[in-house]
Amino acid sequence: MIEPYYCKPKNEQTLFKKEGFVKDWSIPQRGQESKLPMEDVPPFLRTLLVTDGTVTKSLEAYFWEPVNVVPTDQGLRKAEYDVPWLKVSHGEDVLTREVKLQGANSHQVYATAFSIIRPRIIPAFFRQRLLRGEIGIGMLIRDSGMESYREVLEIGLEKFPTFHYQEGTDKMQKLNVLFRTYRIVLGGQPAILITERFPKALFE
Repeated sequence: MIEPYYCKPKNEQTLFKKEGFVKDWSIPQRGQESKLPMEDVPPFLRTLLVTDGTVTKSLEAYFWEPVNVVPTDQGLRKAEYDVPWLKVSHGEDVLTREVKLQGANSHQVYATAFSIIRPRIIPAFFRQRLLRGEIGIGMLIRDSGMESYREVLEIGLEKFPTFHYQEGTDKMQKLNVLFRTYRIVLGGQPAILITERFPKALFE
């Protein structure tokens, strides 16, 4: 999952940095020339894509149930190439983490998230809680009181395997997901890169 981030441009452009509305802005669809007008995106999902709040808390308020952060994969590995958006150099150790945000009562998977983390940038206590999978990254940062800010770097629409959201489905089956990739800066240094994916039909 880390491979797509190797080819990102070095001169990235942050999106919705100061405002939540950009006139005539449309979402690129991966692999297609057509775009999805932002006004056609379900309102709550549109809000999740452009704001920098804690997604887990927002999902709990919208669907009105506790939402658990369930790790599905994580591990320490070396970057095979540079990751420009995170200023990671070839050969640097990174922690990758995949989770699903799942309703505690309904067991519905509302979103999935893939993260690339620079272990040497984040404090040891942060890293330990992260590895234990106690809570989501956003809530962990909030609870720690660490100074941070987020930069949205990419918003898009793509086909993504359905089994990430619905157990027992054909691994070849795919559904439309809207995604955003953003960077978390800690202490003035890019520390974490996160891509969150939301099944579009679930929010319509």
